[in-house]
Amino acid sequence: MAKKASYTEEAQDHDVVASKPALLQDPHALREPKENNLEMAIGHEVRAFRKKLGITVTDLSAATGISLGMLSKIENGNISPSLTTLQSLSRALGVPLTAFFRRFEEPRNAMFVKAGEGVEIERRGTRSGHQYNLLGHIDNNTSGVVVEPYLITLSADSDVFPAFQHEGMEFLYMLEGEVVYRHGDQLYTMQPGDSLFFDADARHGPEELVKLPARYLSIISYPQG
Repeated sequence: MAKKASYTEEAQDHDVVASKPALLQDPHALREPKENNLEMAIGHEVRAFRKKLGITVTDLSAATGISLGMLSKIENGNISPSLTTLQSLSRALGVPLTAFFRRFEEPRNAMFVKAGEGVEIERRGTRSGHQYNLLGHIDNNTSGVVVEPYLITLSADSDVFPAFQHEGMEFLYMLEGEVVYRHGDQLYTMQPGDSLFFDADARHGPEELVKLPARYLSIISYPQG
């Protein structure tokens, strides 16, 4: 049986800890505030790019052929400019057309699931006494990644345990009970508080149910489309 990796042991070796790469993303960083109104977002960018070039509204009007009144309305978010107008502004300000939309905040979805209200589903290979509750699912998100969080409950032994193999990555976190979990040719004894993160393209699944009931979180992620 494979020995579980211990971060506690590694932490005792200062050189090992020091060599670990830093996370590439700061989870506490806040992005520049966005606008919920498209016209306001465009107007803000037009004004910002104009001021960055150090030109006046009159200068921009002369360069684009757009009237002073129209430019004032655009910068104040009082009008929705046409694509032709935006193209003229793009050329005059020397920025790509898409730059005018970067402050616009599109709606972001969230799904809240009360305890016990996850959708019970049947996955390929599911056996009697093996329950899978999908805790949330968001289609067409901006990350380009689909994430499926499951609460898995194993309450009865089975002659054949399910073996899964699919695209993406999977993260397991043990909540209750004890399971010997297989990933490829490796076996991991999982108890409450243990976690396992792996490439889901290898065959994986519970190999031995040591202590029931067993419950663990399974979070699967894979590219959209």
